[in-house]
Amino acid sequence: MKKSILTSVAVAVLLFSGCSSKDAAVDTDAAQQETIKEAEVATPVDTEAVNSDMQAVEGGMETADTNEVDIMDIQSKYQTVYFDFDKYDIRPDMQEVVNVDADIAKDLPSGFKVKLEGNCDEWGSDEYNFALGLKRAKSVKEAFIANGVEADNISMVSYGESNPVCEDHTKECWAKNRRVDIKVLP
Repeated sequence: MKKSILTSVAVAVLLFSGCSSKDAAVDTDAAQQETIKEAEVATPVDTEAVNSDMQAVEGGMETADTNEVDIMDIQSKYQTVYFDFDKYDIRPDMQEVVNVDADIAKDLPSGFKVKLEGNCDEWGSDEYNFALGLKRAKSVKEAFIANGVEADNISMVSYGESNPVCEDHTKECWAKNRRVDIKVLP
């Protein structure tokens, strides 16, 4: 009995005295004055070294911007591949689009890859549409490989019906959502 009372008291003391809810007070005026004093005492800066470092950073940013522009330029050349309702085979009218897209993928600079994104309309269950989107992406991947694109440079993903480009409830809109989009990856 004594042990349970002592244990209860100890737990209560710990709970009530645990973490303080008070915020730490910071004297901002003193902190600012200390920073000003440190700045006054600081050693002179080698401006030539700073300028060369800034040029190196800016050069790296130009390279990153150029890389981003390259990706956007390449990405703009790709065309979307469309499919018929409940189908994943490439339509005859889309074969030329796939061939042109494959040629673009073949000529990608080293280090770049393509991602094939399979999409579906809203008809069917989520599971069915994810599987159908993957089958559509796989059809395009197989066509790319047949046209000479390295299989290691291709990745696939299915968005099922979760990535529509059109949300109207019309046949034309549903046809726009049955597609494979091609994205460039660095």
